[in-house]
Amino acid sequence: MSWQDTYQDWKENKELVEDLRADLVRMEGNQDELEDAFYAPLEFGTAGMRGVLGAGINRMNIYTVRQATEGLALFMETLDEETRKRGVAISYDSRHHSQDFAFESARVLGQHGIPTFVFESLRPTPELSFTVRHLHTYAGIMITASHNPKQYNGYKIYGEDGAQMPPKESDLITKYIRKVDDLFAIKVADQEELIEDGVLKVIGDEVDKAYLDEVKQVTINQELVAEEGKTMKLIFTPLHGTGAMLGEKALRQAGFENFTMVPEQAKPDPDFSTVKKPNPEDTAAFDLAIKLGKEEGADLLVAVDPDADRLGAAVRQPDGEYQLLTGNQIAAIMLNYILTARKNAGTLPANAAAVKSIVSSEFATKIAESFNVDMINVLTGFKFIAEQIKHFEDTNEHTFMFGFEESYGYLVRPFVRDKDAVQSLVMLAEVAAFYKKQGKNLYDGLQELFEKHGYFVEKTTSLTFDGVEGANKIKDLMAKFRAEAPKQFGDYKVVAMEDFDKSEKSYADGKVEAMTLPKSNVLKFLLEDGTWIAIRPSGTEPKIKFYIGTLGDTLEAATKKRSVFEEEINNFVNE
Repeated sequence: MSWQDTYQDWKENKELVEDLRADLVRMEGNQDELEDAFYAPLEFGTAGMRGVLGAGINRMNIYTVRQATEGLALFMETLDEETRKRGVAISYDSRHHSQDFAFESARVLGQHGIPTFVFESLRPTPELSFTVRHLHTYAGIMITASHNPKQYNGYKIYGEDGAQMPPKESDLITKYIRKVDDLFAIKVADQEELIEDGVLKVIGDEVDKAYLDEVKQVTINQELVAEEGKTMKLIFTPLHGTGAMLGEKALRQAGFENFTMVPEQAKPDPDFSTVKKPNPEDTAAFDLAIKLGKEEGADLLVAVDPDADRLGAAVRQPDGEYQLLTGNQIAAIMLNYILTARKNAGTLPANAAAVKSIVSSEFATKIAESFNVDMINVLTGFKFIAEQIKHFEDTNEHTFMFGFEESYGYLVRPFVRDKDAVQSLVMLAEVAAFYKKQGKNLYDGLQELFEKHGYFVEKTTSLTFDGVEGANKIKDLMAKFRAEAPKQFGDYKVVAMEDFDKSEKSYADGKVEAMTLPKSNVLKFLLEDGTWIAIRPSGTEPKIKFYIGTLGDTLEAATKKRSVFEEEINNFVNE
């Protein structure tokens, strides 16, 4: 069918829900927008699906949510009855229609006799990951678009280990989803009947308590927290999302009492009315926290994204201004503290290891090596960090200490198998207390690490290409970088190129060696000075991402390299 035919089917459907019918009326006559909404199904990949809310097969709505859930249900019907009856845990964030999508998913699964456990109100992504493990369900569904703008929502499927579904299972589910070609024919059960029959169970406080009991493990030096936690001033913002309730409880139970939540951002708001982007990576997301921090003289500002899996921070400087830290810097300073505190307490295992993504800073690697701790590199996506944790448990080869991605995602304790901003909030507060006791702050600690290990400067930039032509543009750019691979960036020669799609590492002298990580559409250029540049299409957004990691003897030298590399990448893209 052409996109025009698909559009006509939707237009003629007399049972189409009213908000989507209104969206069709709004789009009428706008050929570009209609084509984008109907030209292809919303992509379902290893990270689930994410898209703009609205009418169409390339949009997030109850019909595309039903389709994805029907695919999961059909896949689960191939499993044995005992496994199938373990059911699916479901949570959701503060976005438009998130609760509707969560219960709509439960109705689809209920039609197939698959039990569901749905939270009574919004909860963070990391708690959903924990819940799958805690209730021993076979799978989990999280309705969230993470840190995307307000017009987005998304749908993620988790496996029985609490991590996002690995590629093998995800690919099978995708095949079943694509078999469901009539979105309007998917049957759903009555919600109240499912509840009466015990097929749909509404969960809440009991799981929160179990999760928070585990969060107690995050604190390493309780004596330090007890001493500094009463006076250290912290500002916390959940950016209108799910992090408020659990974040506040986690801080208080750890012993941090002197904190204030940004009042304008404390309550859930699907329009994120005080920020353009509810993303702790975005400087503007800290505006209200900085204003309140200056009024109260706060030592530390912390922001988490709407589903509370990412965390950003800013530190008060002597002049009263606030210095934002990058995700790589936060990870480095947390890892250093964890390893230091565990070593001092005599609880650092001999086989300790940390895990990071291939596009994250080597700063943390240097820190780990200084403690004789291994750093394991994995593909982008926290599910690959989760795979390593499971491998550690199965083989006893390593003991997990910390995992992170440069995109502001960290995991301290593996009772969750995804990035966890609630855990990170408690840990970062403890690190801040560690430095405060010494009359320093987190930024001072960062400078000490730079002086010891070298000045690491990183930057991630993205180019967005929307619509039908956007996907082709991204493919063309990746093809260009492969076919015309740069031999030099600035004054530094490329010594090797890692093509993760081909599983090949090609050296400048012509030597080629095999790579062991799974295939992925990523290129990484390694330069003679130890710096690197990586390129990959986003798995959830119409973007191509460029990652730069530089190293210098001074901060200025490393920053200058980064600027030169940025300019050369832009020139290459624009040629």
